[in-house]
Amino acid sequence: MRILAIHETVVPIGSAIRNAYIDFSRMTTSVVAVVTDVVRGGDKVVGYGFNSNGRYAQSGLLKERFIPRVMSADPEALVDDTGENLDPGKIQACMMANEKPGGHGERSVAVGVLDMAIWDAVAKIEGKPLYRLLAERYNGGKADDRVFVYAAGGYYYPGKNLKALQDEMKRYLDLGYSVVKMKIGGESLAEDIRRVEAVIGLVGSGEKLAVDANGRFDLKTAIAYAKALAPYELFWYEEAGDPLDYGLQAEIAKHYEGAMATGENLFSMQDARNLIRYGGMRPDRDWLQFDCALSYGLVEYMRTLAMLKEHGWSARRCIPHGGHQLSLNIAAGLGLGGNESYPGVFQPFGGFADGIPVENGYVRMLDAPGVGFEAKSDLWKVMSRLAV
Repeated sequence: MRILAIHETVVPIGSAIRNAYIDFSRMTTSVVAVVTDVVRGGDKVVGYGFNSNGRYAQSGLLKERFIPRVMSADPEALVDDTGENLDPGKIQACMMANEKPGGHGERSVAVGVLDMAIWDAVAKIEGKPLYRLLAERYNGGKADDRVFVYAAGGYYYPGKNLKALQDEMKRYLDLGYSVVKMKIGGESLAEDIRRVEAVIGLVGSGEKLAVDANGRFDLKTAIAYAKALAPYELFWYEEAGDPLDYGLQAEIAKHYEGAMATGENLFSMQDARNLIRYGGMRPDRDWLQFDCALSYGLVEYMRTLAMLKEHGWSARRCIPHGGHQLSLNIAAGLGLGGNESYPGVFQPFGGFADGIPVENGYVRMLDAPGVGFEAKSDLWKVMSRLAV
């Protein structure tokens, strides 16, 4: 078998929202289609992928480096030992040929886009949902038939008052979510505490609310927020400071007994390992948010899970950032603790398959081959245009 073509396009996902650090008015995303010569149901198998929410399209890297490397490789070097399916590990090695170690940034996102499409194709060729394929290959056949998901929102935007924030969170509760997340750090501490109290007044308790500073704070401000938030016993306090400042993260842990979360902006196993070694993260209560679509894909994510196991962490402490269907499949197939969800933003990429509701904070898995993009109609309209 062989890859016949790889197509890429750019799709805008701009929105008039902001977090503590950036606005999303000019955001774009890359969408790719990997066309194979394998036929299932009368059609060639095509795998699809996109880069995760909150980043920009990776067209230059994809078109100039990573797609040409795959397309110029010996087809036999990209398939598994059976010769009947693609080998994601071999394809990643091909993409990373002649790349220096370190410098994990934009290239990790570009590779992650292609990795998502490769895994979609692999599962389709096997005729299995990706989560079941992952469970069979890497988790002793054990898969979760439903996954915990939380609703990420609570962004700042012009004219958004406390009532509008509460109305937004009520929509998430009405959709079936039991835990919601909101942004902090974009206003004063006093104003953010008023926002936190307004949401808790709606959801009922702090354990149903997570807050996210998006890396905005210096140490002094992070500790001030930690002390102010502590009485509310929140679901978690997320990414208080710069994601690579492991010393700052470790110091915050000395001032905050509640659960913390971070990791969405660490783009390799090595960076994740440094967080575990030096960031003061506590495996009995804290959460890890590594996003495979941002960090070289599922091949690298499995290296990260192996590292976590060596350091005494359970995969159940991982709830990936990004709200995409690939992480949902990983969570179900490899036994993670859940997945983020974007029910109200970043459309058509946010959210999961049509017709499968969130029930008491959990979403059931879809039994269709691949990642399941075809079952999300608005997303499929975008992706299907590439399969030519």
